Amino acid sequence: MRWLHSTVIVILIAATVIFAAQNLQSVTVSFLNLKIAAPLALLVVLVYLLGMVTDGSVWTLIRWATDGSKKPN
Repeated sequence: MRWLHSTVIVILIAATVIFAAQNLQSVTVSFLNLKIAAPLALLVVLVYLLGMVTDGSVWTLIRWATDGSKKPN
């Protein structure tokens, strides 16, 4: 099972590196009045990291709320 896990990680890293190498052109992203021009690969990485941070925060908040409701008064 360890080999399968390691193989999947290596494949995902390789796919990420290939994606970054093939998408170096600059793109412009607009949100409200904000505009940012950056390489597509960089924007994808930033969105991914933002998703990781917010997902962890949401799960922590849900866990905190449910644990707090289970404690006896």
